[in-house]
Order: sequence, then C-alpha cells, then structure tokens
Amino acid sequence: MMLYVSLVIMTMLGAVASLALKKACGAQGLLAIAKSGFLYVGGFLYLSTAVINIILLRYLDYSVVLPFTSLTYVWSTILSAKILKEHVSKKQMTGLALIVLGTCLLIL
Repeated sequence: MMLYVSLVIMTMLGAVASLALKKACGAQGLLAIAKSGFLYVGGFLYLSTAVINIILLRYLDYSVVLPFTSLTYVWSTILSAKILKEHVSKKQMTGLALIVLGTCLLIL
C-alpha cells in the first residue's frame, strides 16, 4: 500500500513542479526567469519526481506506474483552478473523473 501512496505523492510533486515552472515563466525576460526561485524549485521537484519514479519501477510493474502518472493531470488541473484561477470546463472535469476511475481500477 505504501508504494501506491508513494505513486500519488510522486504525481502531486510533478504537478507542483509544473506550477512552479509556470510561475517562473511569468517573469519578464530570460534573465529574470533564470533568477526566479520558482525555476529552481520546479527543477528540483521534477528531479525528485524522476527519482521516486525510478525507485517505484523497481517494485511495481511498468504497466501500473506509467498509467498512474496520469494523476498528475488531475492535480495540475486542481492547482491551476485554485492558484492560477483558470477555468475548468465540464468536459475537463469528465476527463479527470475518468482518469481517477481508471487509476482506481488499476489498483483493484
């Protein structure tokens, strides 16, 4: 069970990494982006996600780990709606629900 919790944490870290990089890109100019702390936080979180992914692949089947990473889309959409105030359509919500359903079916 702890492996599946680690999978969920990995996907959450990936979503936060993407959000940090999105925030870094809000800076004006390449130099400002390079100086942004968000750039380094995002990069560190992506690296952390990759390391967790590699570790999990030692213990779980690839056919489980890879589809599970689709949960990153769910967390990314939630973060974009809550933090970036982006609109989430009904079609997107339906897609996210299907991702969650599919992920649940994988672990049963």
